[in-house]
Amino acid sequence: MKRSAGGILMAVAGISACAHAPAGPPDPLDLRPVTTLAAPPHARLYADCIGQAIDAGTYARASDPGTELLVFSCSGQPARAFYDGLATRSQAMGSEYAVDGRTLRTTEPLQRDRFGADGCSWDGATDWRCDITLRTGTFLTDTP
Repeated sequence: MKRSAGGILMAVAGISACAHAPAGPPDPLDLRPVTTLAAPPHARLYADCIGQAIDAGTYARASDPGTELLVFSCSGQPARAFYDGLATRSQAMGSEYAVDGRTLRTTEPLQRDRFGADGCSWDGATDWRCDITLRTGTFLTDTP
């Protein structure tokens, strides 16, 4: 069966029209509060680290194009507890790394770098440190 160029163009135009047909009105925003559950035990590790960072003023901004983070840095006992809490998971997931004389454990395996990753490190003696990230959006940098 031979088809004409005009017939093929009409068929393509019909398919294209279906693909670009105007959608109905957008769904209204659901503004109900997000449903939450009781925090699991590991949430305490995050809370203790963030609490210490707030008290000590050890938080700062990190960004890349399109992403704004607030990074909370803790040390001492809260960092040691978080580091110890990551032991089994990091070893099993392959998210334990040796870097600059320290052992770094992250909550998830790193993809490219440490940007946006939560993790804790230890020098092998007495120095534990953690960085916990909070994605904020551009509100973080809006001028008050």
